[in-house]
Amino acid sequence: MELSCKVDYACIALLELAMRHKQGKPTSVSEIAVSQSIPIRYLDQVMSMLRRAGIIKSQRGAKGGYHLALEPWQIKMIDVVVALEGENAQEKPNPESLTAEKATVIDIWETAKVASFEILHRHTLEDMVRKCEEKKQSSDVMFYI
Repeated sequence: MELSCKVDYACIALLELAMRHKQGKPTSVSEIAVSQSIPIRYLDQVMSMLRRAGIIKSQRGAKGGYHLALEPWQIKMIDVVVALEGENAQEKPNPESLTAEKATVIDIWETAKVASFEILHRHTLEDMVRKCEEKKQSSDVMFYI
């Protein structure tokens, strides 16, 4: 299963929000866009989709921005994918042009899709924050000879 750029940007933005979650302050789209090198206009659209899905909340005003609507452990990665791609991201084949070969390929892709959705359902935003922090710590290690 290949995820869109939209989902990638959403996950990156959500990671930023999750890491700042305990501060209790909203984060602006421009802050996230600059720190992660994401086009601001595109990120703004992605954030609107996440807001409509109830994953994030927005706060207006000079000190406004976005913050998580739930705790990081409550946000499953499958919720993010569904919010941006819909539940059925794959189009249905035309039954009139369906050969045994095409049906076989579709069956395999459907099995892969189900497996990937199960994995996304098991992982939360908190899991991603933990992995991100581990990567940051491992990249800070320097070896001297």
